[in-house]
Amino acid sequence: MSVESTTLDNGMVILTDHMSHLESASLGVWVKAGARSERKTEHGISHLLEHMAFKGTSSRNALQIAEAIENVGGDLNAATSIEHTGYFARVLKEDVVLAADILADILQNSLFDEDELVREKQVIVQEIGAARDNPDDQVFDLFQEAAFPRQPIGRTILGTADSVREVNSDTIRKYMKRNYVGDHMVLAAAGNVSHDELVDVARERFAELKPNGAPAPQRAAYEGGQERLVSDHEQAHIVVGFEGRAYNADGFYAAQVLASILGGGMSSRLFQEIREKRGLCYSVYSFHWAFADSGVFGVAAATGESEVAELVPVVLDELKRATESITEDEVIRVRNQIRAGLLMSLESPSARAGQLARQQILWGRPIPMQETVDRINAITARRVQDIAEQIFTQGAPTLAGIGPIGNLADVQAIGEHLKR
Repeated sequence: MSVESTTLDNGMVILTDHMSHLESASLGVWVKAGARSERKTEHGISHLLEHMAFKGTSSRNALQIAEAIENVGGDLNAATSIEHTGYFARVLKEDVVLAADILADILQNSLFDEDELVREKQVIVQEIGAARDNPDDQVFDLFQEAAFPRQPIGRTILGTADSVREVNSDTIRKYMKRNYVGDHMVLAAAGNVSHDELVDVARERFAELKPNGAPAPQRAAYEGGQERLVSDHEQAHIVVGFEGRAYNADGFYAAQVLASILGGGMSSRLFQEIREKRGLCYSVYSFHWAFADSGVFGVAAATGESEVAELVPVVLDELKRATESITEDEVIRVRNQIRAGLLMSLESPSARAGQLARQQILWGRPIPMQETVDRINAITARRVQDIAEQIFTQGAPTLAGIGPIGNLADVQAIGEHLKR
């Protein structure tokens, strides 16, 4: 790997992956704080902060921030997840210092003007409404809430209209002061970028950053359960899931392979059986989301009202079959898919920078691609079958459904079906 790493005195890690053949670079600051870092009275504040960071600092107003990056042909963006928040930019190689300066400015000197805050809260309330109107999105919010009830990790990233409206500038400042500290932040860049130059910029621009002290989030406690919302949508949107594996847990890579075998593409078991052979739905796939201390494994599908009763038992039968028979050919196919995905991601500086930052936050170091490939190659069919047995039969299931779901089995029936 062409990766270089430096840790500043304040704990902030600087990572670069030099790609000399490019004329551009992607860089960003990733923070180990997201929706699960919020207190109950702060629901939605991580995402709101992401929006407000671009609304003006002590040296630039919102228009000047936009003009500073767009005048050189670059762009700024940000994203919030359950455990992380990222602020990133893409620019030509000669403008890396400018981009780093803007990122440092918005993350340390944002004013959170009350007038701007009122306007942005209204924008987010509209975003929340749009998400609630989209069953594809809302069913996953219901699923997460059912899997981790009464916990920060189970709450929606966007918050609610009421919780967002309650946030004020002082609340944002306190949240940021508590969580945006040096040892929870990574500045990563990939492309035609000088590591030493970026370190010098970071050392100067983040000199006043508090080094540590961010509290650990409440530990996740998977419970399982169900959330159902009957509506007049034409399709039923369903997610059936189970407790998965954390990033650092034994079984993480086996669970990733299992998800791909079951529902990772057109050749997967679920797609072939449910869509191609039976025509029960248009969309069906499986996923494994890992968190720092837990995870969820799920199957998502959208189908018509008359197909609901037949669809779920077929899904469950495929899950049971995975506990009894996984072939080496299937594992090899997934290995090839993962390897291809890793190699393709290396062609994108944005993907490289994000991957570096996430690896640093999750594992404490960048992971060489070959090391990941070796771990995947060590997974056998027997290991995947064993993890399927553990996930599908030894824990409580989770069920979420939206739409015409009157014929949808309840979560207890799902659990009994899998243990027969």
